[in-house]
Amino acid sequence: MSSSVSPLAPKTVPDMPVIAGVRLATAEAGIRYKNRTDVLLAVMDKGTAVAGVFTRSKCPSAPVEWCRAKLKGGKARALVVNSGNANAFTGKTGRSSTALTAKIAAKAVGCSEGEIFLASTGVIGEPLDATKFDGVLGRLAETAEPGDYLAAAKAIMTTDTFPKVATATVKLGKAKVTINGMAKGAGMIAPDMATMLSFIFTDALIAPAALQALLKSGVEDTFNAVTIDGDTSTSDTLLAFATGAAAAHGAPKISRASDPRLKAFVKAFNQVLANLSEQVARDGEGARKLVEITVEGAKTKASARKIAMSIANSPLVKTAIAGEDANWGRVVMAVGKAGEPADRDKLSISFNGIRVAKSGARDPSYDEAQVSEAMKAPEIGIKVSLGLGKGRDRVLTCDLTKEYVAINGDYRS
Repeated sequence: MSSSVSPLAPKTVPDMPVIAGVRLATAEAGIRYKNRTDVLLAVMDKGTAVAGVFTRSKCPSAPVEWCRAKLKGGKARALVVNSGNANAFTGKTGRSSTALTAKIAAKAVGCSEGEIFLASTGVIGEPLDATKFDGVLGRLAETAEPGDYLAAAKAIMTTDTFPKVATATVKLGKAKVTINGMAKGAGMIAPDMATMLSFIFTDALIAPAALQALLKSGVEDTFNAVTIDGDTSTSDTLLAFATGAAAAHGAPKISRASDPRLKAFVKAFNQVLANLSEQVARDGEGARKLVEITVEGAKTKASARKIAMSIANSPLVKTAIAGEDANWGRVVMAVGKAGEPADRDKLSISFNGIRVAKSGARDPSYDEAQVSEAMKAPEIGIKVSLGLGKGRDRVLTCDLTKEYVAINGDYRS
């Protein structure tokens, strides 16, 4: 975990309201770090619905496999998250560790092991000593209180420089319902159907199947549209929990994601996901620039997404931005290699609203001094117009600096 906060960090942190049916507690379990919290326990009331999306990596962590299997039950009573060790690529030992952690948590909370959900983040390939949770989780279950989401977000950080939280409140039926979220992630970020680690809590009464549909849809243009370095983690996990406590105040039971009463809720839910995913991009390892890449005029939205990701994941584009160089030649390269329909002679490119290339050549009005000044901004927008159709998409990324190399060169040492 870095000692200096990213210059792109949000200037303010929201006050995170209490969500009925959720209690949180953190502790130092000594997993890897010293003198800092590294385990989070979230305890939910009986009947809490759960949904989740996970990495599509062919080398998933043991906690990902555990959660996938338990998700079928649709109910959750507790979430255990540790930092410092990903419990990935740990074979039978890893599976035994998840089983033991769940057993300890289930005893502490007073529920079945099938209602325990797990997530781990940190170093890959090192065994996780789950015995360190013995006693710790029991104490956390006793002391857990509604509230401190910021402390919870801090406990799951690794190379993050700031805790990531977001909240929204919306009317559902006759009741006011709340959506709180937290996330961690700064490197090994290129989500594939999920996130890094992120957890969403709401007091709305939503059936597991409906919550699953909302979550699967919501990640597509939020977490799945963010990349730091093009590397999809073995541990990517996004879990959503709905306690249903707002039903006592008039919130209706939602059984279908298509329920028209959900319109405002879905908007707020997706705003929380978008807020958290942007914070991840702002905390990219070594980042000094937040970069939004918009591709328009593509054949389809899917084609625009692939081209935008090609640009966002290009080390040459990212280092040019770090050097405050509007090098449109590197953007042209990334468009061309994406494998999607493109016509060189129709291509136009802009940096922060200044068009630098038009119709396959440098823009006639190009002014080096003007563009150089624009590239000094902490937020950079790259817009690519293909002129082929109506497909449009956008992704978020960051620049690639020497600090990224330093962080990852020293990660295990």
